[in-house]
Order: sequence, then structure tokens, then C-alpha cells
Amino acid sequence: MHAAATEAHSAALRTLLRSLGQIVLQANAFTGACLLAAWLLWEPRLACAAPTGAVAANVSAVLAGYSDDDLHAGLYGFNGALAGLAAFSFIADNATAAAVAILAATGTAWLLAPWSRWLRLRGLDYFSSPCLIVTWLWLPMTASAPSSSTLATAHAHADLASGLLAGLAQTAFAGGASAGVLVLIGIAVASPRHALCALTGAALASAEHLLLGATASSFNAGLLGFNGALTALALAEYGLVWMLGGVTLAALLQAGAASVGLPVLTAPFVAATWGVQWLKQRRALMLYS
Repeated sequence: MHAAATEAHSAALRTLLRSLGQIVLQANAFTGACLLAAWLLWEPRLACAAPTGAVAANVSAVLAGYSDDDLHAGLYGFNGALAGLAAFSFIADNATAAAVAILAATGTAWLLAPWSRWLRLRGLDYFSSPCLIVTWLWLPMTASAPSSSTLATAHAHADLASGLLAGLAQTAFAGGASAGVLVLIGIAVASPRHALCALTGAALASAEHLLLGATASSFNAGLLGFNGALTALALAEYGLVWMLGGVTLAALLQAGAASVGLPVLTAPFVAATWGVQWLKQRRALMLYS
């Protein structure tokens, strides 16, 4: 009995950590542990927020009878984790943030099945879109100014290495070069190639934003590179041209949204990746028709 209980607890912990790792598209428990360490280093509130959201989403997935294999891979928990991170990043009061995190994470889990089915029929993956939909519903009503967990100290000049690493940290709502190093290590352990893709995506997107007039302080805060890093990770298996094209599209979408003050979060990454998936499908149909 004791051995069985220990194994069950270990499996639950691995599922939780994989849910965190899926934030950077890695079904790896060590990646999740690295993200947890990054949150502890940057803002301990986030180290509570992400597991809270992941647990709420995973429990909801179990109650809904979702696939055990997908559950253990962290595919149901990561949008919940992101929902928790968003709540604690934009809501200053801890009690309110916790309540919103649990409700929003539960919402992502219940939305996931019908939404992912609709997208799958069109050849698209859901990525962080359930979190985006749920977050956009409460954000206008509840959110205050972003808390310290979403902002980094501004500098007068661009610091290349720190800015790129901060961009990796921002994929998980963290910030700073040290947190970015932990995120990069987590990705590299799961896939060194994916780590290189994430760095490439962050670098290209940041350069394009700076050419479009973004400030050095935004670069140093990691706000220019995170959508590019996520897009590169999502399109890593599509080939270099598709990946770089997707990163460029994500940068353009983010810059356009920023110019009108929209809170897009990871929407440029999701929209750009969907665009590449759609174009690749159309190209394949043209070649074989």
C-alpha cells in the first residue's frame, strides 16, 4: 500500500511538472522544475500561481473524463498554469488573484475539448489559446496595472545577452537574465535543438521590434522576444524558412497590437503559428492537387 501511494504521488508530481514544462512546449518534468525555479528566483508569487492553475485544470480534466495519456503529458494543465500566472501578474490582491486563477484555470480545462476539436478539424493546434480566451474575458473587469512580476528594470541601453535571456523568461511571465538561464536550461535538457530555436526566435523577433522603433528598455525587459521564442519552438519541426517566417509574422502582429495598446499576451505567437500551419496546408494541397 505504501509503495503504491508513493508511486501515485510521484506520478502526480511528474504530471504537474510536465504541465509547467508545456508552457515552453516541452513535455518534460525537469523543464517544469526549471520553470518553477525561475519563478522562485524572479517572483515567488508566480511559483504558487502556476501550480495552482495547473492543479485546478488537471482536476477539471479528470472530472471531465479526458484522456489519461494527454493528462500525464501535461497537455491539460499548462493552459491552467498560464491562467494562474496571468491572474497573479495582473491582480495585486493575493486572495482575488487566487480565486480568479482557480476559476480561469478550470475554465481553460472545460473549454479545451470542444475548442481543440474545432481547431483540429482545420489542422490547427490550440497552444495557449484557451488561456487567452479566458483571460481576455476577465481582464477588462478585474485587472489592475501589471504587478512587478511582469515588469523588469529599464536600462538606457540594450544589453544583448540579458535581453535575450529575459525574453525567454517572459515566455513564463517571469523576467530577468537569471530566470531566463533557468528556462533555457530546462528547454535544453528536453531538446538542445529546441533551445537553439528559442534563442533564434527571441533574437530575430527582438531585432525586428527594435528596427520597428521599440525601446531598449522593452528589449531589456524581455518584452520583445518572448512571442518569437514561442513561435520558433512551435514551428521547430517545420523547417528553418517556415520557422523564421512565423517569427517575423509574430513580431509584426505584436508590434501592430502594441501600437493600439491591446493586451495581446501570447496571441501573436498563437496567431502567427496558426498562419504558418494554414499556409503550409494550402501549399501541400496545391502541390498534390
